[in-house]
Amino acid sequence: MRILTSLLKNTNPKIEYYSRFSPSPLSIKQFLDFGRDNACEKTSYMFLRKELPVRLANTMREVNLLPDNLLSQPSVRLVQKWYMQSFVELLDYENRKPEDSRALNDFLELLIEIRNRHNDVVPTMAQGVIEYKEKFGFDPFISSNIQYFLDRFYTNRISFRMLINQHTLLFGNDTNPAHPKHIGSIDPTCSVAEVVSDAYDTAKMLCEKYYLDAPALKIEEFNMKAPKKPIQAVYVPSHLFHMLFELFKNSMRATVELHENSKEGLPPVKAKVTLGKEDLSIKISDSGGGVPLRKIDRLFNYMYSTAPTPSLEPGAVPLAGFGYGLPISRLYARYFQGDLKLYSMEGVGTDAVIYLKALSSESFERLPVFNKSAWRHYKTSPEADDWSNPSREPRDATPPDANTKKSSELPHPVGSPPFLASL
Repeated sequence: MRILTSLLKNTNPKIEYYSRFSPSPLSIKQFLDFGRDNACEKTSYMFLRKELPVRLANTMREVNLLPDNLLSQPSVRLVQKWYMQSFVELLDYENRKPEDSRALNDFLELLIEIRNRHNDVVPTMAQGVIEYKEKFGFDPFISSNIQYFLDRFYTNRISFRMLINQHTLLFGNDTNPAHPKHIGSIDPTCSVAEVVSDAYDTAKMLCEKYYLDAPALKIEEFNMKAPKKPIQAVYVPSHLFHMLFELFKNSMRATVELHENSKEGLPPVKAKVTLGKEDLSIKISDSGGGVPLRKIDRLFNYMYSTAPTPSLEPGAVPLAGFGYGLPISRLYARYFQGDLKLYSMEGVGTDAVIYLKALSSESFERLPVFNKSAWRHYKTSPEADDWSNPSREPRDATPPDANTKKSSELPHPVGSPPFLASL
């Protein structure tokens, strides 16, 4: 705790400075064009050494608005420490010129260290929320604020890792020889049906491990633009796989548990992939009995899970039981301006639909910004003492300055154009 307090004291002015800038959202097309045609490590370095601190500072300021009882949980303090350490390390490159022979290589190695350090952010923060819930119970207002915060926090994390992965894959040694045509983590010709099949196969193995059986898969494609061709997309396959794997797990579990004693056997899970002028849609349909309408929203709530509460033993941070699969899958869909929706008929089954943008030029990052609107969200209820207790001065009693500038407008050394200018 002393280390964290010391770090906060020394870097708070820098956090406040960088949080005054809005992140600069990029489109999949911009990521692709830069990686394919203009992949300059110096340019990427100049952009990331400013953009990464901006994204970290925006989320770190917002963490400070969480209730003291939540911030005091060991797991949450650990996540704070990780973020603070990464922010401090990135500041070392604030004024380090790319012409420095070691700067680019050192920066690359640092990004890999930061990415590895943040690998367990999701389950560790989830564990912190459970620690809080077990000690202080459930409060609707606090739950609403935690939901709002975690949606923004995990979206920020997705974007942070996206930037790091693009740089390390383009300029490092951790390229994937199995996918030589990938531009960083983006596949310019991603076969959607193949990703559907891969996600199904992985979920099937898991289902068979627990239930000794799994429903079959039926895939159908409809390509409005080219009816006779399989559907391809410019997308991040790992993001799509994550969403589909979660949906298949849920569909298989519901199907097996409802039909495991049926003489007719297990009905198949169906996947329909369609490509229109604006949307690329993937529908996963099951006959698992569905859920009541009133419970649909709960499935996207971080403080609700149908699985047993996981172990909180030291070092044990499993995702199973945290109830994070669906809400984070929806964040992946929304990250590039898509969405994930559930349509259920109780007694019959559920249709889950992933919506993605058909055009990569329209697939811009959807990024949270720490501004007055976000600040007010945590300060508007007089009922929640943990969040707005009038008897004490809140940590961020003054709302943040409006974020009127993009991170690309941060000062750059003469002769070193911002990354965005080259996109």
